[in-house]
Amino acid sequence: MTPSSIETGVRHLALIGNFLPRKCGLATYTTDTYEALRQRYPDVRVDVYAMDDHPGRYDYPAAVTRAIPQNDRAAYLDAARAIEASGAQALWIQHEYGIYGGPAGECLLALTDRLSIPVITTLHTVLEKPSADERRVMEALLRRSSRVIVMAEKGRDILKRVHGADGRKIVMIPHGVPDRPFADPDALKPAFGWAGRDVILTFGLLAPNKGIETMISALPAIVADHPNAHYVVLGATHPNLVAHEGEAYRDRLKALAEEKGVPGHVEFIDAFVEYDELLDYLQAADLYVTPYSNPAQITSGTLSYAVGVGKPVVSTPYVHATEILADDHGVLVDFGDSAGFAREIARLLGDPKARLALAQRAYARGRTMIWPRLAESAMAEIGTILTEKPRQLGKAPIELAPLAPDLTAVERMSDSTGMLQHSIYSVPDRRHGYCIDDNARALILMCKMDGIDEAVRDKWTSVYASFVQHAWNEGARRFRNFMNFDRSWCEDVGSEDSNGRAIWALGVTARDARAQKHRDWAAVMFDATASIALELEAPRAHAFAMLGAAAMIEAHPGHALARTILTRYGEELITLLDGARRPEWQWFEIVLAYDNARLPEALLRAGKVLGRQEFVSVGLETLEWIVERQTSPEGRFRAVGTESFGRPYAEPLPFDQQPLEAQATVEACIAAYEVTGDPHWREEAMRAYRWYLGANDLELPLATAQDGGCFDGLMPTGLNRNQGAESILALQLANCAISVLSKRAENVETRPRAAVA
Repeated sequence: MTPSSIETGVRHLALIGNFLPRKCGLATYTTDTYEALRQRYPDVRVDVYAMDDHPGRYDYPAAVTRAIPQNDRAAYLDAARAIEASGAQALWIQHEYGIYGGPAGECLLALTDRLSIPVITTLHTVLEKPSADERRVMEALLRRSSRVIVMAEKGRDILKRVHGADGRKIVMIPHGVPDRPFADPDALKPAFGWAGRDVILTFGLLAPNKGIETMISALPAIVADHPNAHYVVLGATHPNLVAHEGEAYRDRLKALAEEKGVPGHVEFIDAFVEYDELLDYLQAADLYVTPYSNPAQITSGTLSYAVGVGKPVVSTPYVHATEILADDHGVLVDFGDSAGFAREIARLLGDPKARLALAQRAYARGRTMIWPRLAESAMAEIGTILTEKPRQLGKAPIELAPLAPDLTAVERMSDSTGMLQHSIYSVPDRRHGYCIDDNARALILMCKMDGIDEAVRDKWTSVYASFVQHAWNEGARRFRNFMNFDRSWCEDVGSEDSNGRAIWALGVTARDARAQKHRDWAAVMFDATASIALELEAPRAHAFAMLGAAAMIEAHPGHALARTILTRYGEELITLLDGARRPEWQWFEIVLAYDNARLPEALLRAGKVLGRQEFVSVGLETLEWIVERQTSPEGRFRAVGTESFGRPYAEPLPFDQQPLEAQATVEACIAAYEVTGDPHWREEAMRAYRWYLGANDLELPLATAQDGGCFDGLMPTGLNRNQGAESILALQLANCAISVLSKRAENVETRPRAAVA
């Protein structure tokens, strides 16, 4: 067996961060991490996803599986799909502020939220005082990560103290360093023209926070004691600074050297040097200095590299320096203390024996940080999280018996205005107000649910009907959709789909309301408003209106407007199918979207009431096709995930799965059962219904049986634990449908198979 499979069980990783040839420290780090993994674990597949700030600029090597444009949120979702499809066992994120798109890099969360695999995150910056966005994104990333790597113990402390992070998830793995033999600087100096010089080196992208001014100000005193002192500032100017002011900062530093009378003792090398060349520069230096001005800097790759090759270091006491140089492994000088830098540097240059001893101590510490050690430590953590059982929020009940309809959660989400749209967990969220979509569904539920007190039914039927009635905008001849919590409308005209749902609710209420007064009201409202259906263009709006029209004909046979709606849009759906159809694609559109099963259901119910066999035939054909695509390899119902929407002629993706899809499939399969009597459709309805109970991809129940609630969906990582109106209503309407199915099944099976005469 290979070393990696013996030691960790890890076979396939995805790695995301910047990558060479992009010129920045994080790109170097991610590239070094990749190379360390490949060398230490050659049999492990590592897919690199490179963050790209200038798409098309970089000629990435073959190691890069995919580049992700920094500000293209859709690209993050595409990358998540690619990672899932690749079979990667875990994702290792290199996190730094500024490289991921959105406020504080929130686009990264869109990617992680779409993954079912564990995530391990290396934090290159940990802030003591994050902004609101930085806090929000960091805490979401901490929740999603199974392990968090920091490069200094101070990082662990900040995460626990500032973010309340779980300390058990945090591990400290030092910044990786190169594995090079200890070298005598004098042997390498001639290659750079430094023979006979006492070389002091600072390396990194040039920016004001590097404290170069402190060192230049210290040089006169150093040169007074050591005339051969030579300060080398190696590195290109930071790209962001160049974009803002060109090379003005570098010019200011050169002017400062002139002012201090040491221009001949300062050398600026304006270059982004390659890895091996950088190490040569480091090993040719007598001293390495990091006079950084930011006390909170928790990671410095250049400092790590300097220690790794055995350089005596003089540094300001920023977080990383205080840890890596502790126990006499370097020299610390206060921030901005030019005199202190001059004193310590002059002392080390004047005492070769002490300088060599410090170099050897630094080199010994660096041997514990070489890249193979980093790879081993990280892989051990990844191997551990792969063996941990995934956290589940609940267990599927052993007995998947149907639930009785329950009004409790519906009432929790309702007030005297109507049913609120959203919740935070189970608590109604008033910020989002109300919509006619949910109140139309709630009105239908009041017509369907058995076993509730008639006074309660009357109360809520009136509330939801009143909302629908008030939503009607006579002047615009459309229903409004969204209402604020203060009862002000957000719009004059709602979406086509919301208008279709309103017509659907009116038709069902005219047929099924338990009180004559509500049936009469709905029939009048239908007659006054349903002609707008003839002006709608969206296929789902047509289907919703057809469902209302089919109910209206059953309530009032011969209803002319309802018949027109059913005939026109039934024929249009068949025309749509003919236009989009391919041998492998038997669907009305070239893409999948939400509420898919409503399209064949509309044809089935239209065919039944109109006696149109071709409507029934097409409805059955297309329902069979969509049911096949809503079946997991294990034979469970798998709702078409929202990530599937809008992808031409593409097989559906599994997440996010929402309760609305299961309800639509239950009711469409029941419609097929009613017109055929075929038990196959009864079983398909039950298979879709059991999704709520835990017979799904994650084996987690969405229904909260104790109070009639329903979680908002299945995410790759578990349940969306919010319980909005749409989800609760979907479950309760499915409960009602299954209850009726159970009572009707025996009678329906005695009917002839050809139900349309």
